[in-house]
Order: sequence, then structure tokens, then C-alpha cells
Amino acid sequence: MKGVKLMRSDLVKKGLERAPHRSLFKALGLTDEEINRPLIGIVNSKSEVVPGHMHLDKIAEAVKAGVRIAGGTPMEFPSIGVCDGIAMGHTGMHYSLPSRELIADSVESMALAQGFDGLVLIPNCDKIVPGMIMGAARLNIPAIVVSGGPMLAGRHNTNQSERPKESFFEKLKDKFLDKSAEENGVKGVSLTDMFEAVGAVEAGKMSEEELDCLENNACVSCGSCSGMFTANSMNCLTEALGIALPGNGTIPAVYSERLRLAKMTGMRIMDLVRDDIKPRDIITSESISNALTVDMALGCSTNSMLHLPAIAHEAGVHFDLEIANSISEKTPNLCKLAPAGHHFVEDLYLAGGVYAVMKELSKNGLMNESCPTVNGKTTGENIADACNKNPDVIRPINKPYSKTGGIAVLRGNLAPDGSVVKRSAVRREMLVHKGPAKVFDSEEDAIKAILANQIEKGDVAVIRYEGPKGGPGMREMLMPTSVLAGMGLDADVALITDGRFSGATRGACIGHVSPEAADGGNIALVKDGDIISIDMNACTIKIEVSDEELEERRSSWISPPPKIKTGYLARYARFVSSASEGAVLKL
Repeated sequence: MKGVKLMRSDLVKKGLERAPHRSLFKALGLTDEEINRPLIGIVNSKSEVVPGHMHLDKIAEAVKAGVRIAGGTPMEFPSIGVCDGIAMGHTGMHYSLPSRELIADSVESMALAQGFDGLVLIPNCDKIVPGMIMGAARLNIPAIVVSGGPMLAGRHNTNQSERPKESFFEKLKDKFLDKSAEENGVKGVSLTDMFEAVGAVEAGKMSEEELDCLENNACVSCGSCSGMFTANSMNCLTEALGIALPGNGTIPAVYSERLRLAKMTGMRIMDLVRDDIKPRDIITSESISNALTVDMALGCSTNSMLHLPAIAHEAGVHFDLEIANSISEKTPNLCKLAPAGHHFVEDLYLAGGVYAVMKELSKNGLMNESCPTVNGKTTGENIADACNKNPDVIRPINKPYSKTGGIAVLRGNLAPDGSVVKRSAVRREMLVHKGPAKVFDSEEDAIKAILANQIEKGDVAVIRYEGPKGGPGMREMLMPTSVLAGMGLDADVALITDGRFSGATRGACIGHVSPEAADGGNIALVKDGDIISIDMNACTIKIEVSDEELEERRSSWISPPPKIKTGYLARYARFVSSASEGAVLKL
């Protein structure tokens, strides 16, 4: 390849002393010509456990074709990946967030051990996207992301004559009816509806037969679950960061356009290697600001408030949660994708995708347009010709859903270092709420209480000892929030936790409370009946207990013993930082 004199891979293939190494390359079937080309690591998280990853072998083959077209030698290796949906509500969820660090470490290990000249990262779901980017930013060798793409929304017929008027399906019909199918009552559904349906069955608002019908229609294809949940949030933000090509966040998994994107990504990594453009050239304070701005406009998952700080940390960029509020104050919420509304990521794709959102934001000067991106153009050049094709899906900048962003960071004596809520998915009547606390020391205890009808309208359910250290692993709590929603209590009950909530969560669900209970944060001192005041407009969260009373309680507080004392999670709990710092590992 012209212009390349020295390669990173020379370390493993050049010179007399590397003859043994070359013999091993030849054992792989590589020719001298292939060995002499740039070696490109293809990090593929394909598996048969994650629906969003089941097709990534095809994406990888397309990437490798692109690398070869452009004169490189692709070398594929695997990455682990946890399916959060399958891990939800049991021991498995302890491992989801911690797997992000394993993925970052494995990318670092493989890239340095094998001497790759560049990397193509192929993630799709939840922690795999940020984990791979974190590893690439830590290494700082040329890298680019191409994901597997979003799942298509399921379709379900809500018109069944013998269904009670107040049934779960009637509520879904009112909230998520596909407007293009209004006459026949077909609505878009996703994994969120499945979790909420469990609560509906428990509340007698849905039959088990109806549940089975929904189960067979909710998740209809490969790809990351169809709403603006964590996976699709992070995939969309790869475009805003500039670390992926246009369309990476929204082109559906089943579209052939996704394969073409993968081939172009394979070709593009060769240009990045030639020009020595590295992740830290792309991931800067300005591009992080762009990602946060797009995050607010899209109404992304609150998990982005863990992953963006973690990516920034690995890229050497300072990140403070207060940045999120300052950006949210001036960024309008332009989209309400499921679970906040009735649109899905495929609708965002048809409306013009992430770049159309960025174009709208640029009209108010909210984008840093000089940021470089992996396609060789600046952000401004990339969005110059973008067009909003459907103002119902992407609201014009002068007609937003709200004048402030979809995510808010709340502070107060309950969360001195911050807490996070997806404000765009909260009902208006719950933006300001005051109620008595009902305290649970685990997610399981909270779910039992909800199913036993022990949570009443007006309550504030507090779920603690579920933070990064206390969990350990900061479990995602889609089950309790969805059961509440399915029982019709999401408009009357708030949930607060030092754990986290799923991107599929809707309602007054406030997570990431810091400091966490296991670190002696004030959430550990809350008692049943304490009045908790929440104001999401003012970004405050308080327990109405005097400082003197809190200090008296603290004097008798005893830190509980670790829940897990062996294996990876024991090591993770020892070194993990606060959620306010992205829950990264620190020595």
C-alpha cells in the first residue's frame, strides 16, 4: 500500500528473527504477499447467545472483503458478549456491566499480542459497543466501528373483540399504535412490551394466552432490540462521536445496506492505517460533547451516562456529569422512540437517521462541526446534505417535544455525586413527585413486594446495595420497572436505586445514585416512611431528613459483607469506581 514504510505489524513479521513467527502465519494459510500487507484485526462478537449478534459472521465476512479490496490482510478474532435481556432479573445481570471491562481488556490484549496495524470493531448490543471502543481508545491504534444494526419492530394485532376495555392491550394500542396501521389495529412492539406484559398478567389485565401471542411477535429478527434502548443508543452515538461511518446506528440488521456499510468500513480502515488516524484523534472533548448533545436530542438510554464517561476516561478526556446537565439545558428533545414513544429505530432510519438529527441540532449551533471523523470528513461536512424526511419522527428544532434534553442528572442530599433519569420517558405528572420511601436491599426483594401489591400509589421505592461495588456489577433493573408499568403504576410510583435501569425502562426511574450504599452513601441511611422529594425540572433529589439525623444514622450503619467473595466479580468489586465516574476499574 503506497505511503506505508513502517507498520506496527513489522514487530511480528519482519527480519531474520521473525522467521518462526512467519512460519506460524503460514500455518494459518497466509502467503508472503498477505503477510507483507497491513494486518487488520477484526474483533467479532458473533455468538449464538445474543439475537443482536447471531448474524455478525456475515458482517465480518463483508468487512474482510473490504479490507482485502483495499490491500490489507484481515485476521478475525472473537469477543464475548452478554445478552442483557436474557441475563435480566437473575444472577446473570451481575456480569453484564463488568463484561464491558473484560471486552476492553481483551481488545487491548489481542491487538498488542498479535501486532495488528488497525482494528475493525464489530459489536452490536449493550456493553459490547462501549467495551470495544474503550479498548481501542486505550490502545490508540487506527480503529473503526461497524455494528450489526437494529432489530425490526414486532407487529401485533390489538383488535380482539372479547378483550376488556381496560386491558393491557388497550393501553398499548393507545400508546404505541402504528399510525400507518390504525385501521387494522396493528401496533409495533418490542422487548419492553414483553417485560411489561408480565406485570399485566399478574394484575389480571392480560391472559397467559395473550402473553404467549405477544411472546411470539415481539422480537422478530436478528439485531439489537428495536427501541432506543442501550444498544441502539450507543450505536447511534458512534456516529455522533465520529468513530463509525454514516448509518451505523440505524440501518436495520436485515438490510443488505448493512453489508455494504461493512465492506466500506473494511476499506476505510486501510485509509486510517495509511494516514495513522487513531481513536484519540477522533474521540475528543468536542466529539464527546457532540455525542452528549445527540444523546439528549434522541432521548437515549441512561446507560450512556456510564459508557460515555468510561470512553472519555480511556481516551484521556475529562468528563463530569455536570456537563450532561449543561448540555441538556440547551438541547431540545427531538425524538421519542420506544420506550418513550411509538416510533422505533427503523423509523429513525427512514426519517434520515442520526445525521438528520444532527442537522436539526446544527440549526441552533449545537454541533461542533469541525470535529474529524473516520470517513475523512468533518462533522459539518458529513451533515451538510442530511435531510429530515419525517418531522413526526424527528421533530424540527423549533417544534421539539421539550426544550431540554432527554436525560437529566439529579443531585441533592440523597445523591450528592449525582443520579440519572431518562426524563423524556417520564410522564409529565411524575416530573415533580414527593412520597414515602419503601426500602429494599435487593432487586429480588423489590420485585416480590411489587408482585404482592405492597407498593402503593405515591410511594418511592428505594432499591439499594445494587451499585457497582454493592451489587456487585450494578445490575440493570428492567423487571421491577416493567412490572410496575404493566400493573399501571408507572404514573404514580417512583423508583430510585444505586443500580441502573435498562434503556427499555420508562417512568420515574432514577438510577446511578452516588455515592452508592456499599460506600456509605446516604441512600444506605434511608428508612421506610422517609419522605423523598424529586424535581426533575430543577434536577434535584432529596430525602427530607435533617443532616443531624442522617449523621446519627450513619454512626450506627455497618457496611454489609460482600455478596460475592470469589471469582471475577470479587476482583471487580474491589477496583470499580463510582457510577458518577463511569464505573471504570481503577488501580
